[in-house]
Amino acid sequence: MATDATEKKNFKERFKSFQEKHNKQTDLHPKINLAILLTFPLFICSMAEINQYKGILPYLSFWVNHPTVMLFDIFLTSVVFLFLLALFRSGWISIAVQSVVYMALSITELFKYGTNGNHLILADMKLFRSVKSLKSFAYIKITPRLVIYCLIVIAFIVLAFYFNPKFRLKPIRRVINACACVIPCSALIFIPAFYSTVYNIFGLDTTPATNTFKLNEKFVNNGFLAFIVQTASESYANRLTEPENYDDEHVSEIVEENDVETNDFNGGKKPNVIVVMSESYADFRVFDELDIDEKYYEGFDKARNAGFAGTAITPTYASWTVRSEFELLFGLPVRGINTPNMPQRELADREQPALAQYYKSWGYSTAYVHPFQSGFYSRSRIYGKFGFDTMIFHNDQTGESDFTVPVEHFGTYVDDSTVYNQLIDLVKTTDDPIYIHTTTMQNHQPYSGTDSEDELTNYLKRIQHTNEGLTKFLNDLSNIDEPTLLFFVGDHFPSLRGETSVYNQLGLNGSNCSALYEQHYFLWSNYDADFSSVPQEKVSFFYMPYVLMNIIDAPHDAFIDTMNEYMESTPIYSEEYDSEVPRDEKLDMLTYDRVIGDVYSPCPIPEELLEPEEEE
Repeated sequence: MATDATEKKNFKERFKSFQEKHNKQTDLHPKINLAILLTFPLFICSMAEINQYKGILPYLSFWVNHPTVMLFDIFLTSVVFLFLLALFRSGWISIAVQSVVYMALSITELFKYGTNGNHLILADMKLFRSVKSLKSFAYIKITPRLVIYCLIVIAFIVLAFYFNPKFRLKPIRRVINACACVIPCSALIFIPAFYSTVYNIFGLDTTPATNTFKLNEKFVNNGFLAFIVQTASESYANRLTEPENYDDEHVSEIVEENDVETNDFNGGKKPNVIVVMSESYADFRVFDELDIDEKYYEGFDKARNAGFAGTAITPTYASWTVRSEFELLFGLPVRGINTPNMPQRELADREQPALAQYYKSWGYSTAYVHPFQSGFYSRSRIYGKFGFDTMIFHNDQTGESDFTVPVEHFGTYVDDSTVYNQLIDLVKTTDDPIYIHTTTMQNHQPYSGTDSEDELTNYLKRIQHTNEGLTKFLNDLSNIDEPTLLFFVGDHFPSLRGETSVYNQLGLNGSNCSALYEQHYFLWSNYDADFSSVPQEKVSFFYMPYVLMNIIDAPHDAFIDTMNEYMESTPIYSEEYDSEVPRDEKLDMLTYDRVIGDVYSPCPIPEELLEPEEEE
């Protein structure tokens, strides 16, 4: 014990001695310390940007072409640094904190764009809790260049630690300085009159980014740091708020309860309804210049020829599958809640009037199938309130699986044929007619393979495998003595890597990318289904659930009738696809009402279940 006490005392003395010597450095080298503090904002701002441009010359070129944007970056970085100095007082600690944050964001942006061609926005940080899942998606490549940049930043931190610059102000002055820094930074996000003026002075690109390509073009004009800040302002300005005049009376005006049809499933015969939203499934034959071999889509073409073939407008491109899921599960536009990347995070914490609730009220069993982790996008917790009797997930990381059929993989993820087999098993083992929504995983990136270095080639081979399984799936459904209706559609075009992707090779940009939001689909049945009510023209994803209800002759309430009317008057309601389509206040209010508001519109859920859950 005495020895321990002695060692502890010696350690304290050595540490005290080190502190005294370290503090002397502050007074011994005042000019060097001042130089460190003055040059740091330019240094760290430059390193974060150089990391994006993968070299000094492209970075200098950005300086030449966008000098005022770089001045904005340096000014903002300086304000943040002053705040940290006021907070910590120690120069090297402030430098270390800001360096780690800036470089972490810069590296994350580098990997994100390299993975799926989309740039980082602060709203993406909501996925941090799912970082383990994201590792299976990402192309993470540690290059010598990246290592060198990180070492340079570390060297600057070590230099600052050695010379130990300090912010010598009394506590009250530090508080005043900190507040003086926080106020303009907060105003850049929350006060439009302020940030609009500042962005205009420094020449930032503030063009509304109505699709991913336009967002990426904004990144080219603003660079990394200005892009992060400007899109944060834009996201806050676009935050979801309660619509003006939202109340029971105004919702009732939108949903007029008159002449409501009481359909009876063509005399009472209820078909099974299966929705297959195929992950990253897309028809690249829309680009003639790619000269895609027809063999890859043979099974898909057979299914389209055997049923009804159409085109639906997806609300997303390359990522954010949950946008497409939201539209198919609710029959509502994500634009109605301002097109968030993760609409399920916006929902009221209560039982939700998703369309599975209608099928339950009609005597159907309901199931949701997704061959991936139940916790990703919080699906099991959130989707558990959508009216599904059964939820089936599969987690490769833990080995936990709800699948009742053997699970096989193709590439990184569960084989689509395994999902098809699970759907057949559900149909066969369920006494009631069944409504199933499945979101597959097989064709999710990464598209690495041993046969080819080309992403598109590897992707198409996976699509071919999906279609081969699809042919068997339709044969199995044909042999089931139960009427079954199938809707098959891809959620979005696949994520492909940054500047080397086929999208860049095609020269796609914010003005000519509409084809990437058009998803070919088919409707197929093993009975004599009537497809005469299916729209011949393109319609938004969220209308397709009503198309299915019309085919099976399901009962209509006033809400369903209203959405059918919208399908005729406003067949496409997607800003991503067409920024010229104006906002529809009534459709937006109806969307808000059902998923966030008080559900004044008709729905099949008992009123007591629509009350928000109380926090414990």
